[in-house]
Amino acid sequence: MTPVQLTLFRSNKPRNNGELLPIALVPNMLDMTSSLNAAITAFHEHMRQQGFSENTIKAFGGDLNIFRKFIGSNRPVAELTTQDIQTFMHFLRYQRGIPCSMKSYQRRLTSIKVFFNYLYEQGVIETDPAVPVAHQPVIVPLPEILNTAQVECLYKTTRELMVAPKPDVRPHLLVSLLLTTGIKKSEAMGIRLGDIELAHPDQPFVMIRYDDPRRWHKERKLRLPQDFPTTYKQYVEQYQPRERVFECTPRNLEYVLSDVAQMAGLVGKVSFEVLRWTSAVRDSASGMRDETLRQKLGLSTITWQDAGGKIKRLASRPL
Repeated sequence: MTPVQLTLFRSNKPRNNGELLPIALVPNMLDMTSSLNAAITAFHEHMRQQGFSENTIKAFGGDLNIFRKFIGSNRPVAELTTQDIQTFMHFLRYQRGIPCSMKSYQRRLTSIKVFFNYLYEQGVIETDPAVPVAHQPVIVPLPEILNTAQVECLYKTTRELMVAPKPDVRPHLLVSLLLTTGIKKSEAMGIRLGDIELAHPDQPFVMIRYDDPRRWHKERKLRLPQDFPTTYKQYVEQYQPRERVFECTPRNLEYVLSDVAQMAGLVGKVSFEVLRWTSAVRDSASGMRDETLRQKLGLSTITWQDAGGKIKRLASRPL
């Protein structure tokens, strides 16, 4: 049965202060005659408004700057062809005179593909010349994940801790939260008490929110495990949080995962990152649609190009 993911992704509605969410400006000033330089400038602003990380903006900007210098700043975007892109990629690998690793080569091609896809989707160009240019296959190590037996072992350990002579419910709350939602460490640390919704015990959920307006597009509503209401009630009684669910340091939660991993005989195999990938792969293997999973993980379409491929490869293997 395909898992059903709750949908509550933000629309362009005012927040309490009346401020609108940042949305990408439609480049009304761009058309088929616009220069490559003007188009790159518009794309740069688009990345900022869509909340791309500073590292991504810097990397994509640097890649497109090399492309601009090679092609010519004043070339109209409608005149750029697949052959232009292929010639540029050949230049990077064999003629530029500066070493270009396969990782850098692939990222620069991704930068170009995302840029031209943006122009195409905005109606600035009639066809996307980057589509026919294929990525060269690169063998990259896949992320570490837990198999089904290891997940069951981890849960068995956290449940035993809940009924130990000195019970501790936090490990089970944390592990079940991460394996069910696939959220990042920073997102887990940001959960406020008001973000947990238990009004309908059979459909508990959490809102993942961001204070930074540039990240509002990542906000989302995620299902929680079925036993979460009971676990959460015990957790609140034991730890008495006042504002946020986890009122400790990120390092403290890392120790929680490390300790429970040792108890379960999974030393070095349990971390925020491992549980996030494990959650994603389990969702994919159970039939969750790619787009639903991408939104659940809070990934941009660009990041998904890499992460989605890894998830599919892992999900195709026996779990």
